[in-house]
Order: sequence, then C-alpha cells, then structure tokens
Amino acid sequence: MKKRVLAVLLTGVLAAGILTGCGGAAEDAAADAQVEEETPAEEETSAEETAEEAGPAESEEAGGTAEEKGTITIAASPTPHAEILEAAKPILAEQGWTLEITEFDDYVQPNLVVDSGELDANYFQHIPYLDEFNAERGTALVNAGGIHYEPFGIYPGTKKSLDEVADGDKIAVPNDTTNEARALLLLQDNGLITLKDGAGLTATKQDIEENPHNLDIVELEAAQVPRVVDEMAYVVLNGNYALQANFSVAKDSIAYESSDSEAAKTYVNVIAVKEGNENSEGIKALVDVLKSDEIKQYINDNYDGAVIPFD
Repeated sequence: MKKRVLAVLLTGVLAAGILTGCGGAAEDAAADAQVEEETPAEEETSAEETAEEAGPAESEEAGGTAEEKGTITIAASPTPHAEILEAAKPILAEQGWTLEITEFDDYVQPNLVVDSGELDANYFQHIPYLDEFNAERGTALVNAGGIHYEPFGIYPGTKKSLDEVADGDKIAVPNDTTNEARALLLLQDNGLITLKDGAGLTATKQDIEENPHNLDIVELEAAQVPRVVDEMAYVVLNGNYALQANFSVAKDSIAYESSDSEAAKTYVNVIAVKEGNENSEGIKALVDVLKSDEIKQYINDNYDGAVIPFD
C-alpha cells in the first residue's frame, strides 16, 4: 500500500516537472517571437529618423530635381528669337526656372506688354530701336543683356546680282527709322547710293545725296518686305525676316554686313525689361543661359550665319 502511494506521488511530481518545463519553453518561444516582431519596427523607425536627418538637400539630390525658383515670361519674334528661347528652356529648367514664351509678329506689342508689366521681358529688338521706341512712346524699357546680332543682307528679287542693276530698279527696305538707316548704309557700302555726311544711323530716303541709277527705294513695314520679293529687283532684310523667307545669309544674300562693322555691333539684339527689373534673379539667369556656350553652339549650328552670338 505504501509502495502504491509512493508511486502515485512520484508520478505527480514528474508530471508537474514536465508541465513546468513545457511552460518555460513556451514562454521563451513567445519572448523570442516578440523580440523578432519588434526588431523590424525598430529598424523601420531608425530608417525614418535617418531620412528625416538627411533633410531636403539629400532628397533633392537623390531625385535629381532642382528647387523651383519661379516663372519667367517673355515676348519674342518667332524666328530666331523664340527658337533660341526654346533651346534655353531645358537649361533654365535644370536651374529651377520655368520659361513661358509668347510669340509676336510685330515690333510694337512686345514692348507694350513688357512696359505694362504683363510680361517680364522681350527678345526681338536692337538698342537703337529700343531707344527710339522709348522716346516716341514714353516707355521705360532697358537693355538687360546683348545676345546676338543678325547681319542685314541684300537679297535677290527679280535680279540675281548687283551687276544687273538698271535705272529705275525697285529696292524694298524696312520703313522704321533705325532699320531703314541700316539698309541704306548697306546699299551705300555696295556702291548703289551715297548718303549725306553724318547721316549715319538716322539716315532716311531724304539723306540720299547721290543715286546714279535713280533707284526707287520702296519703304515697307519690315514684315512685308519678304513678301514682295517677286515684285522688286532687290530686297534688304534683317536676319529674322530673311530666315522666315527661307533666305540664308551665307548662301542667298548678294551682300551683307560684316561681323566687325559698326552696324553689326550697334544692332545687337537684346533682352529688354522694364527699368528696375534688369537685375532681378530670373532675368539674370535668363541672360546668363542665353550667353552660355550651349546656346552659342545652338545658334552657330542652326542659322547658317544669319544669326551670330554676341560676346
């Protein structure tokens, strides 16, 4: 009887020990699982803290996107000005600037929309025209930077060479003061007329002193000149309208201004802005890009001598 009681007691002790052992293992396993579950969360938190510590500079660098600085609005003639601006767009975008281009076919509205503040700048004109416009219209526009010049050329109409010039031949020239003077100076340089001494950059038809062939100088709005090629012996065109008429300075002109001429240096095309805005961050960025090696190369590659970068 005693042996049976003792056996029962031993069996109970062993069972309790087994149960205690299982419970400890289960608890240990649960603890291990809890540690494993907590570890990724801790690592995730650490990663987030690291990202926050890295800050926006590293984030931008990783994404490759420049900080947005703003928008520059500009008026331009279609050719070559708007085309050059289109080439500048991606370069400016890399610096954080958005360039919005509005094209105009005349020489008046681009200045008016800048003077009114509707647009930030324009790109279509040279300094003499800008000065004349300010004087006549009472605007306050200034030169923010010279970009290129476009050699004036004499182009064939019904005659293909100046050797064919005859009495009474018609020659079309732009009728605005500065461009007409430039056309007349080019005709003088090629022996077709002689201007009065001192006429220079303000010359008009009235300043023609000698006209041995009694040439008929037909004054037209600049945009109209290329449209009368078939009606004139010759036409005198500035660069952008020559391009629009599919003329090449290098291949099609009978004569054109040399790069070292006074006219070429005087008539550099500029970025014009309202006075007081010439040193704004956006305008300075625009001018810097337009004078960059990349844009100079674009000009030289695309305009066959009709447009020349200005240093």
